[in-house]
Amino acid sequence: MRKNSIKNTRINGEVQRELSQIIRGEIKDPRIALMTSVTGAEVAPDLKTCKVYISVLGDDKAKTDTIAGLCSAEGYIRRMLAKNLNLRNTPELSFVLDESIEYGVNMSKLIDTVREKEKGEEDA
Repeated sequence: MRKNSIKNTRINGEVQRELSQIIRGEIKDPRIALMTSVTGAEVAPDLKTCKVYISVLGDDKAKTDTIAGLCSAEGYIRRMLAKNLNLRNTPELSFVLDESIEYGVNMSKLIDTVREKEKGEEDA
């Protein structure tokens, strides 16, 4: 696997920031949850494709609705991205649900319960 160049890393950051602003401020689709954030963007070195990692706070229905809403607005988002960023090619966007934050919160809760259990056994 190839390591990202400095240029590609910078492009990933710019695309992530711009997509976050577009999704938060310009899309009026009611399917997209209010607590939606862009956790990452991976632009291919040839600038043809981009994987956008989306984190949604809510239940499973909110997550699937948000991804469906973003996929249907992909053309508009891509057009706004081309307008706001000066890239040679505007990448095709594919949205991926990122559950790493939710996983981290669950792991933190499990660790806390184990610590409480050990503390209770220690006191007894």
